[in-house]
Amino acid sequence: MVQVQVQALNNMEELRASRFGRPSPRHGLKLIFWFANDYIAIKNDNQMVANYDPKEERFGFHYFMNSEKLLPYVGKPFYEVGNLHLPASKSLPKYVRKYNTGDKDDSNMDRLIISMRPDMTVDKVYVTQHEDLSNFDPVNTNRISRGLLMTIRGQSLEIFLKEAGYSTHEKNVIMHQGIAPRESGDIKIDMEGGSRAAPRAAPRAAPRAAPGFWDSYCTIL
Repeated sequence: MVQVQVQALNNMEELRASRFGRPSPRHGLKLIFWFANDYIAIKNDNQMVANYDPKEERFGFHYFMNSEKLLPYVGKPFYEVGNLHLPASKSLPKYVRKYNTGDKDDSNMDRLIISMRPDMTVDKVYVTQHEDLSNFDPVNTNRISRGLLMTIRGQSLEIFLKEAGYSTHEKNVIMHQGIAPRESGDIKIDMEGGSRAAPRAAPRAAPRAAPGFWDSYCTIL
């Protein structure tokens, strides 16, 4: 059996360098924050114990088959969460769900996957992202170490997003169907991932361009 290699993210610097969950409107960083602070408890022996059984499918958790061999074999079941289009995901905090646009953008591409022991102890925690509507991106799949999760538990959401590199300024680039991106100014993003555009001149007509990947589909993920 070929053993899959997944890089571990052990501290905030490595999480920031991975660029996971960035930029807005991606929700992966907020998903990690919720998981670290609300879904698990840290026991005296530093074990991560789930406050809820993922088999009950709260928050949109569901069984992950790992048929793509995305993650290394650990002999324990995997469970996935983060699909904001599932009805059960409405149980996630508003700050995780708030900027899911439903449009052809990146607001629903991030996922968190855990492996579980029978005693409700969380064995491993992984983060990944979709590279298309069906498959996850192995290059951008990482394990989140227990030490990093414990660091995140000690921070506020605002401080965590700032230290994770969730910039307060991003370029607003929107791809319309078959239309090249229009000129855009900076946008201001609050620490929950919202944005408002800076004033700018009326956009000029842009030449048509070949459709990109997301232009081929009506929905995302």
